[in-house]
Amino acid sequence: MTIQASMNSTILGAGCEAAQGASAATSVSQCFGSNSRRVALSGALIVMRLTTCLASFAVLLHLPATAAPRAEHVFIVSIDGAKPAVVAEAETPTLKKIAAEGAVTWQASTIFPSITLPSHTSMLTGVGPDKHQILWNAFTPIRGPVKVPTVFSLLKATDPKAVTAMFVGKIKFRHLWLKDSVDLFDFGGPQTTAPVAGSPEIEKDKKPSQMVAKQAAPWIKEHKPRLCFIHFPDPDTAGHKDGWGSPQQKEALKVTDQALWQVWQAIKDAGIADSSVLIISADHGGHDKTHGLNTPDDMLIPWVAWGQGVKKNFTITDPVTTYDTAATALWLLDVPLPAEFDGKPVTSAFE
Repeated sequence: MTIQASMNSTILGAGCEAAQGASAATSVSQCFGSNSRRVALSGALIVMRLTTCLASFAVLLHLPATAAPRAEHVFIVSIDGAKPAVVAEAETPTLKKIAAEGAVTWQASTIFPSITLPSHTSMLTGVGPDKHQILWNAFTPIRGPVKVPTVFSLLKATDPKAVTAMFVGKIKFRHLWLKDSVDLFDFGGPQTTAPVAGSPEIEKDKKPSQMVAKQAAPWIKEHKPRLCFIHFPDPDTAGHKDGWGSPQQKEALKVTDQALWQVWQAIKDAGIADSSVLIISADHGGHDKTHGLNTPDDMLIPWVAWGQGVKKNFTITDPVTTYDTAATALWLLDVPLPAEFDGKPVTSAFE
């Protein structure tokens, strides 16, 4: 109403001015003859300015509003070593229910080498190893953090007040913690900023999925993060110890599925389920007691999306690679994708 009233006032005023100019031109023409051309030109200029003004208003009225994010909150959950064929055989009701309620492919691919740190780096940076250059797989402080932006740093560059967090089961994720990008990096409970967690309840460089969920769930309910990454290590640990597809690994998947339920329930309890998207994937599969090869056993991973705008009971048929996770998360949060990104949003999974 304010813009319209202003426009009406401008049009009326300009119209009167134009009319007055035209009247003056006639009068002057009668009195001074040849000088009337100057006054007529003045009236024409008023009309031209009025036309320009109206055109400017038209442009303003048709400018698109700033795009709203497709989701207010994005949660990325990685189940370390979750080979789709083993997941299918394991007791994982939460994961299977989320997949049934959302969009899923059990044929997504990780990057090569199919090992934890390089793969998760691609998952959270949107680029392949040739660009992020993290090819090692252990926490090595002297190497420092990743040299390319992460989903967290890119979000913070767009929205510095966005709340972000990482809850991880392996200390090697410290290499993905860029300065001022993550509000909470949680490994080892209260000793979240120690180079190596010292809790007697956990190993030197790992903590179980249930402990990760125990830390993450209440924090999610209280802080309602814009972007949150949660990593469950148990299936990978069991795979290395007892073999991929072993009864012990299937039990680890069952326990991890219970941890996943805690996180899913926390999102609901926080009252943000209707404005959230949950993405669940893995970093690699495995064979025997290892992984790292460029073979289907090691390269195939699940990719599941659930939540706001996600198609229900939908099978994704487009190819999906782990770095598409980063692209999808940023696309959902309306953060521009860098030109260097290898990843593309999995738009087919959404309405």
